[in-house]
Amino acid sequence: MIPLRDTQKISTFPLVTIVIITINVVVFLLMLFQSATFKDPGLALNNFYLRYGLIPYQVTTGNYVVPSLRPAWLTVFTSMFLHGGFLHILGNMWYFWIFGNNVEDYLGAKRFIIFYLLSGVAASLTQVAIDPLSKVPIIGASGAIAGAMGAYFYLFPRSRVKTLVFLFIFFTFVEIPASFFLLVWFIMQLSSAFTSFGVAAGVAFWAHVGGFVFGFLAAMIIKKTKRNKGEIYYGY
Repeated sequence: MIPLRDTQKISTFPLVTIVIITINVVVFLLMLFQSATFKDPGLALNNFYLRYGLIPYQVTTGNYVVPSLRPAWLTVFTSMFLHGGFLHILGNMWYFWIFGNNVEDYLGAKRFIIFYLLSGVAASLTQVAIDPLSKVPIIGASGAIAGAMGAYFYLFPRSRVKTLVFLFIFFTFVEIPASFFLLVWFIMQLSSAFTSFGVAAGVAFWAHVGGFVFGFLAAMIIKKTKRNKGEIYYGY
C-alpha cells in the first residue's frame, strides 16, 4: 500500500515540515555531487555514511572502527539526514509530508521540531539497544518519521488515507481509515523486526518500531496536557 493523501485538513502553513524535507533533499544532493568529484563515487558515498552514520558499536563502546564524527553520540542526529538512494529519500519524504504536516499543525512549529528530533533519537536508541555491537552504519529519517506516524495514529483516528493498492499485476485506489493503514504498517515493521533479528536485513526495523511507539506515547501525553490546560483541538 502506498499512501497518496489524507483527509485531515491543516489550519497552519507546515513550515517546519517543509524545512526538514528541504534539508534532507539538500544534504542528499550535496552528497551525490561531492561523491561525483572522486575517482570512485561509490566508495566516497560509503565513507560519508561511515563518518556521519550512526554505528552502534562506536556509541556503546567508545571505540572507533572507522574515521567518524566525534563524539559518536553526535551521529545520532547527523544520521537522521542521510539517505542511501533516491527511493530511500523519496519514500521517507513522501510519508513525512502526508503525516508530518498534520502533527506539526497540532503541536505547533517549536514543539514539532523538538518532537521530530526526539523521535529520531528514540528510534536510533531502540536500534542500538537491540544490536549494540553492530558496526553497520544506521542512516535515514525513517525513525523520526515513524514518530510522526505514531503521533498521527493517536491524534487523528478518524482521518482517512487515499491509498494505492497493488493486487498482483493490477492496482486500485481505495480510501481507508488512517488508523488501519498505520496499524498495518506498524505490524509489518514489528514482524520484520522479529523475523530479521540477528540477520543483516539492510533496514533498521527496530528503529521504525521505537520511533512509532515514542510518537504514539508522546502524542498521548501532549494531548492530555492540552486538555488539562483547557486547549481544545478537534481532530477528525
